[in-house]
Amino acid sequence: MAPPWLDTSAYPFRPHYFSVNGHKLHYIDEGQGECLLFVHGTPSWSFDFRNVIKALMPTYRCIAIDHLGFGLSDKPAHYDYSTLNHSQTLEKFIQEKQLNRITLVVHDFGGPIGLHAAMNHPEKIANLIILNSWLWSSQADPDYQKMSKFLKSPLLPFLYLYLNFSPRFILPQSFGEHTLANATLKQFTKPFAAKSQRYGALAFARSLLHDQHWFEELWHKRHILSNKPTLLIWGMKDPVIKPHNLDKFVAGFPQARVVKLETSGHFPQEEQPQKVAEAIGQFMQENLSRK
Repeated sequence: MAPPWLDTSAYPFRPHYFSVNGHKLHYIDEGQGECLLFVHGTPSWSFDFRNVIKALMPTYRCIAIDHLGFGLSDKPAHYDYSTLNHSQTLEKFIQEKQLNRITLVVHDFGGPIGLHAAMNHPEKIANLIILNSWLWSSQADPDYQKMSKFLKSPLLPFLYLYLNFSPRFILPQSFGEHTLANATLKQFTKPFAAKSQRYGALAFARSLLHDQHWFEELWHKRHILSNKPTLLIWGMKDPVIKPHNLDKFVAGFPQARVVKLETSGHFPQEEQPQKVAEAIGQFMQENLSRK
């Protein structure tokens, strides 16, 4: 049964659940055709891809997971919410659901999570679509150096666990010219209604502090995926992952197609979903025609 806070008119999808490590991971599976697998970041969930999925599901099979600790998935207070474990869970999902010829659509933390899984199973990946993400260490980035002071603060657990800081404050501030309506913001804050439900979001913040070496290792393995057709969709007014990160992706994936959304911030799939869906649809049609 859907939770009372869920706007089922905006998110009209049938729920599915995948059992992993004794917990239930929620996902949606809509439409038929070539498989698009959507992997979200923080502090979001499959809800932020809803409008893109509604536009694409008449033509493609659209699968979107909620990481454990997020969205409609279980949120145990005591769990390994490490970025690596999320990626290993995604691998299990892909294998047990026997997904093949996947077009992987990743955003934010979904980038390292999804691309690591793809590197371990490149034979299952047909295409890559990357929105405002990263795949390398940011330790030399001045913006990261400033942020790391916040990440090291002893106040961080208090802000995340008691004030629901990430969805209430960070998320709306990360938009570009397309402001987030209060009714929509509730769909991102309500999954973390209680303190006990906020450990997943806190773990992602800690990952930014502790996993930089692992992110850099992934960057040095990018050649595993460099032959995959790649689309980069980027919100150019992202105050979090700024456009120089797009430049690095282009340098590492020089054959990638790039779509710049000049007025979008960190969440182009939420801010300009129609343009994102159109870019994905065109990219998919061009690559299917080359078969």
